[in-house]
Amino acid sequence: MIMDDFLWRAGIAGIGVALIAGPLGCFIVWRRMAYFGDTMSHSALLGVALGFLMEINLTVSVALVAVTISILLVLLQMQRWVSSDTLLGILSHASLSIGLVVISLMSWLRIDLLGLLFGDILAVTVEDIYWIYGGGLFVLAVLIKIWRPLLAITVHEDLACAEGIQALPIRLIFMLLIALVIAVAMKIVGILLITALLIIPAATARRLSRSPESMAFFSVLVGVVSVCAGLMVSMEYDTPSGPSIVTVSALLFTLALIGGQLSHLTHIFKR
Repeated sequence: MIMDDFLWRAGIAGIGVALIAGPLGCFIVWRRMAYFGDTMSHSALLGVALGFLMEINLTVSVALVAVTISILLVLLQMQRWVSSDTLLGILSHASLSIGLVVISLMSWLRIDLLGLLFGDILAVTVEDIYWIYGGGLFVLAVLIKIWRPLLAITVHEDLACAEGIQALPIRLIFMLLIALVIAVAMKIVGILLITALLIIPAATARRLSRSPESMAFFSVLVGVVSVCAGLMVSMEYDTPSGPSIVTVSALLFTLALIGGQLSHLTHIFKR
């Protein structure tokens, strides 16, 4: 019965993350923001360190640090004295390193660093599920609200601005949503694999979709299948849960890629 309880919690939590990550991941893929996702996920370790140091909820501390990094990035990008990819590299590695240094200085603290880096979905609590679904509903509500203007600036930002869309606030809101998702998803797949869960299902869905909305739907579907199948693999072969989920997701992407190429070749031969 205890086994059933933690498996149910793991499945419910993983599905919740997939529901949030799918639509957001589509925009990350469309806007080619994978490196930004890495920066946000790396900053999560600094959030964890500060959370332990100040004795506050880790999800809250990670969200606060990720939001701060997002705002700092937008402000620095406006200065235009350093390229965006350079800024992302500096913020990513600096926040990760500072987090590790802070954790090492707390000699009294004993934490599972591998669990933080690669996740432990089987240790998810009921409180974590509340955070995932509460935060997820908020993120999805905001994303639905900004869907059209965000899609417009993704397709052609200059044209969208000419039509009266304020690109900067929309981009900032989108970055903040990613920060919140990383905070609530950290325990599921870990700090280093969050970006993979955001990107791979969306990239897979791109091979199966004909519209932005259908891509968002298929990315959620791929994410849910990845979580469920990854948990089954993890339990069957005693492998780490987070990496197992991402591995299944990568396998689905490979199958979609091969299927797309075979379909293309079949279409050519039929001609």
